[in-house]
Amino acid sequence: MKLSIIIPVFNEEKTIVPVLEKITALEFPGAEKEILIVDDGSTDKTVEKVRQYINKKKPNDLFFFSHTSNQGKGAAVITGISHAKGDYAVIQDADLEYNPEDIKRLLKAVQKEAIDVVYGTRLKRLPHFSKEERTGRFLMHYLGNKFLSLITSTLYGQWITDMETCYKLFPTKIAKKLTLRARGFEFEPEITAKLIKAGLKIHEVPISTKPRGYSEGKKLDTFRDGRKALATLIKYRFID
Repeated sequence: MKLSIIIPVFNEEKTIVPVLEKITALEFPGAEKEILIVDDGSTDKTVEKVRQYINKKKPNDLFFFSHTSNQGKGAAVITGISHAKGDYAVIQDADLEYNPEDIKRLLKAVQKEAIDVVYGTRLKRLPHFSKEERTGRFLMHYLGNKFLSLITSTLYGQWITDMETCYKLFPTKIAKKLTLRARGFEFEPEITAKLIKAGLKIHEVPISTKPRGYSEGKKLDTFRDGRKALATLIKYRFID
């Protein structure tokens, strides 16, 4: 089995090298990996740092692609999918919120059980009132994610607790056949809707994250992107 790890990047000069170090160090029993970095028109030193890392480490399983202008996370992931050669693909954000070690848990679920798609869920829990969700902005983010996951479950007939999670592992061959149009964060509900409509069952495994603050570069806007996600879920319930 081969796993394609797709890393969409936009202005992550502070975290891209630590993320690459963690990803390149990963080993998967019974599987090999390839890493596909897609820079989405970064204007900081992200590209420079990626090229320096590649020139220094010379990893033979790492491939770099670049957009000439910023198109959005969805566009970067779609580019990654188009170049992926693995049996399965998984998305890894270029910040340090997600622990790459958790990818092993997703892959293990596919290897041991007859599972089509695996999502890493952050939301099989109550709000962390003593941690990030003690602030109003992060509490709204938590509640928004729970609401969108409930809408997904209701519209598409599969119980999902964390539709917006970055960690989505899916068969590459099927993903390549999907008509994916989203360019921004609405990619998450679109691919979820279309994987389910393709007849695939989504399985969830718990993961942990360390959310970064908006002052640290967090890009998701709960209200703006939440409205787009809701519209996307409703749209693709009834059309392709």
